[in-house]
Amino acid sequence: MVDALDDFYAVIPAGGVGSRLWPLSRADAPKFLHDLTGSGHSLLRDTWDRLEPLAGADRIAVVTGRAHRAAVEDQLPGIPDRNVFLESEPRDSAAAIGLAAAILHRREPDVIIGSFAADHVIRGTRVFEFAVRDAVEVAREGYICTVGITPSEPAVGFGYIKRGQELIVDGARDASLVERFVEKPDLETARAYLADRDYLWNAGMFISRADVLLAEIEANNPALHAGLLELAEAWDDRERRGPVVDRVWPTLPKIAIDYVVAEPAADKGRLAVVPGHFDWDDVGDFASLAKLNSGGRKNDLAILGENARILSDAASGIVVSHTTRVISLIGVKDIVVVDTPDALLVTTSEHAQRVKGVVDALKLTGRGDVL
Repeated sequence: MVDALDDFYAVIPAGGVGSRLWPLSRADAPKFLHDLTGSGHSLLRDTWDRLEPLAGADRIAVVTGRAHRAAVEDQLPGIPDRNVFLESEPRDSAAAIGLAAAILHRREPDVIIGSFAADHVIRGTRVFEFAVRDAVEVAREGYICTVGITPSEPAVGFGYIKRGQELIVDGARDASLVERFVEKPDLETARAYLADRDYLWNAGMFISRADVLLAEIEANNPALHAGLLELAEAWDDRERRGPVVDRVWPTLPKIAIDYVVAEPAADKGRLAVVPGHFDWDDVGDFASLAKLNSGGRKNDLAILGENARILSDAASGIVVSHTTRVISLIGVKDIVVVDTPDALLVTTSEHAQRVKGVVDALKLTGRGDVL
């Protein structure tokens, strides 16, 4: 591969709890800190490793919560202290990505940033690099660019992007304007999208000049923009940073970047997409985790856990074991078992999305000790 991009900064938003992966994912150990693929590294570390050839180790920033700073720095020993941007509390993706854009723009006015979630799984790193380099070329022309994943199945758990008019940009092999975003479809609609090559999965990757991204935030949410600029102005002053963050950050509007940047930019013809022809998954629940670790073979039982002690006979699904307990499975299909020292989850792949409801119920009943 060619050298890292001189004007590019990679941003990794590392937030969220991943409540559909409870009890594996917890508030103090969210899913991006776990090895969910058997790679030997956490999802966060895997994300860093695929971005380093594009940006270089000194030009990758992580936006994360104060409570996760030690874990993040332990897993990313090469990250400069100045590139760890700490949130005092979760404020959703527009605030997290906007903060990085504002800080980096103040440091380097012409910088192009790319935002890549810390908890996604990507296989086909070189193809991923090609797609990001194409997106950077598009961003240099003043567009906000996203990477849309070429669908491999009629997935109902992902949002979709509909490609519109072709965009001709020097250095970018395949780019289009975004016609519209589509929320998670039903199965029949998803099958139609799969047959139509103009629909791509929305992976939430955004590449843009920082000033262009900030201008879009200002146009659509002036209060968020004003707060981000105030934070960025104080950020590199150690004495001022803490008090300003404590005062300003909790007041920022809590909104996803899709609503404050991507969708309005698409309406104005300023949002582009390049296709990503690589395997991608957001590991949104245990059904997708089972699929990732079984190679897509429905009759296999995937097992995660360094000291897992599993006996199985004619069983399929996934077992995640963080105890030394012996777990026996006989004649069960698409089972999900997650065994931790203080909580046990048993469900099926079909009902994996409902795990979030368990988390909500535990909050309501005051059982935050297991969250």
